[in-house]
Amino acid sequence: MAFTRSARGDTLPDPPPQIRESPVAQPVRPFPLDRAVPGPHAGQPVFASGAPLQDARAAVVLVHGRGGSPWDMLGLSAALHAPDVAFVAPQAAGNVWYPLRFLAPPAENEPWLSSGFDLLRTCVETIERHGVPRRRMVLLGFSQGGCLALHFGATHAARWGGLIGLSAGLIGPPGVPWTFDGSLDGTPVVLGCSDHDPHIPESRLHESADALRALGGDVTLTIYPGLGHAVNAGEIAQVDGVISALTENRA
Repeated sequence: MAFTRSARGDTLPDPPPQIRESPVAQPVRPFPLDRAVPGPHAGQPVFASGAPLQDARAAVVLVHGRGGSPWDMLGLSAALHAPDVAFVAPQAAGNVWYPLRFLAPPAENEPWLSSGFDLLRTCVETIERHGVPRRRMVLLGFSQGGCLALHFGATHAARWGGLIGLSAGLIGPPGVPWTFDGSLDGTPVVLGCSDHDPHIPESRLHESADALRALGGDVTLTIYPGLGHAVNAGEIAQVDGVISALTENRA
């Protein structure tokens, strides 16, 4: 599988030509939100591709990494075999969800962090109002966007269709005592990362997996030797599996 490189040096898969050129990945269209979002991410555009929400069996919210864009994530979606799925991809202000590392105390990443969470919440609520419930909705993010997606899913614990963090972990400084309420109620959680990722300590992967299991998530953590800060074909296959389980079962 080929890869494209973002301005920050992160890598994301470039979908095969037969998928990239298929109508499943096109057209990319604006996704109007039901309400305005306050803070630094106010007024940021949101894009969609794939099935229209009224026809979709499931929806996936795609959250780009630092220095990335919705186009990165919509390109990733085109590598998936998901013709009945709606993909929604918000844009961070300045291509950055929050200025410091995800390991910084959350207060030091405000107000960007709360504004990013609010943009995700508004995307989710807009999707729900179009008829796709959270149990058929996947939150999928890469790098900084994966951290945002995982933490949002944990702080809004419910039976999601899936939580997927690629090269990502829960947000907070080392030793943070996360106190999440509610239950993920068996939500499939996929965590994938390199054993030597320059941005994600391996210890944080295990801490995140433990916290999400304690919250009721069905967690699969895969650590890939020598991958670097990237997405590989094995992770895409795992994402395909989570989405296929939703599209094959309307329960």
